[in-house]
Amino acid sequence: MRQKSQTRQTGAAKVIKDIRRAIRKQYSAEEKVRIVLDGLRGEETISELCRHEGIAQSIYYKWSKEFLEAG
Repeated sequence: MRQKSQTRQTGAAKVIKDIRRAIRKQYSAEEKVRIVLDGLRGEETISELCRHEGIAQSIYYKWSKEFLEAG
């Protein structure tokens, strides 16, 4: 019996995860560059920029690193 309840929870968690993936915003390369350049300008803090754009700071820093490595 215990395994069935765990399976249901796992199934429900999978459904929720799939829904979140489906509604996740996809950023184009142009949007990523714009956001990174806004951060490099320094007119607002990175935390404010990320909050305004609706992204995690770790995502911003990942994009920033990719942008700077690409030249």
